[in-house]
Amino acid sequence: MAASDPSIVVLGCFDTKGEVFAWLRECLLGQGERVLTINTGVLGTTDCFPVDIEAEAVAEAAAVTLTDLQTRRDRGQAVDCMGRGAAQVLSRLVEEGKVKAVIGMGGGGGTYIALAAMQAVPLGIPKLCLSTVAAKDLSRQVGDKDITLMPSVVDVAGLNSIIRPLIAQAAAAIRAMAGVARTTKGTTTTAGSIAISMFGNTTACVDACTELLTRQGYEVLAFHATGVGGKTMEALIREGCFDAVLDITTTELADDLCGGICSAGPDRLTAAARMGIPQVVVPGCLDMVNFAHPDTVPEPYRHRELYRWAPDVTLMRTNAEENRQLGEQLAQKLNRSAAPVAVLLPLKGISQIDAEGGVFYHPEWNRVLFDVIQAHAAERIEVREVDAHINDRAFAEVLVQILLDLMQKNKLTKTGT
Repeated sequence: MAASDPSIVVLGCFDTKGEVFAWLRECLLGQGERVLTINTGVLGTTDCFPVDIEAEAVAEAAAVTLTDLQTRRDRGQAVDCMGRGAAQVLSRLVEEGKVKAVIGMGGGGGTYIALAAMQAVPLGIPKLCLSTVAAKDLSRQVGDKDITLMPSVVDVAGLNSIIRPLIAQAAAAIRAMAGVARTTKGTTTTAGSIAISMFGNTTACVDACTELLTRQGYEVLAFHATGVGGKTMEALIREGCFDAVLDITTTELADDLCGGICSAGPDRLTAAARMGIPQVVVPGCLDMVNFAHPDTVPEPYRHRELYRWAPDVTLMRTNAEENRQLGEQLAQKLNRSAAPVAVLLPLKGISQIDAEGGVFYHPEWNRVLFDVIQAHAAERIEVREVDAHINDRAFAEVLVQILLDLMQKNKLTKTGT
């Protein structure tokens, strides 16, 4: 199969669900699509249609043998291994230019395998999973990928009057999605793409920066710093989607430290350094940790300074010790970058509610954060204090100018001029 003729990959457990996958394949072929099939079932295969990549190859890609998985009879291990193996197989197929889109179907185990495999497929290549558990919280399994979940309504266990048309619809959907031209860059701007992080508490700053950068011809993509948003931004940075990062809202670091609901994990604030692209960073909203309803706040924190931002959002003010740890962590992450980096510290407050008269206004705790950042940041990193609040337009203007300066500096360094 030539790389110029990519296929829609059909992925699933053909050992127990061969009939339904045969119908899916028939629907796609009937619409004129090329189909490449991958079997992730450990109990055998199917004679309903030709299988392009069998389960043995999938297991081997996960450094196990299919015979071993069959002998052990450990379903959890089998699901994990086949998910990892399928991801490796898909990654190779993507690199070879053979993947136009990916579609999977299944129950709990089949859905897990399909979603695990789809993690290897980059942004923009359509991914759809028809699943019995689509209505559950699958945010952890979906992660930061652009995966479409479609409820199967009935079990994916055989053809009937309900599942048959739904499979046909899923086939039509993935075919239509695959027909959309892919691009990771904006088509209306020429200057470049910039990632920016935001929160309700930093919206005014983000809006002002977006306006200023858009005037300069840049495409600005905002990511909501809710955990998933930060993970997605980091993943897209690693995929090379951006020319620079304006990380205004680093609040997810605080949630990761204190167990809040908006943690983006330990890799937050690492992708730009790894990719060698310029970044300007602000300790935006590091004054807060996010929890849900008040009764969800962990017992050790219930005596702390809390604020009900919304009925289902409870914020906890970070204290001096937490700010010390956050400042050190932020600086250490940025020190790994070989590309230009700057940190801007808004002296009049780092969130909407951290302003004079605001419920989280504690400049002495911010001072701890700022001093630690300055003490631990490498000499090559510019750390600048700005006599403004994070949401002041004057602060946004400084942010944008410094980012543009760093981008120019990085460009000159790369060209050797």
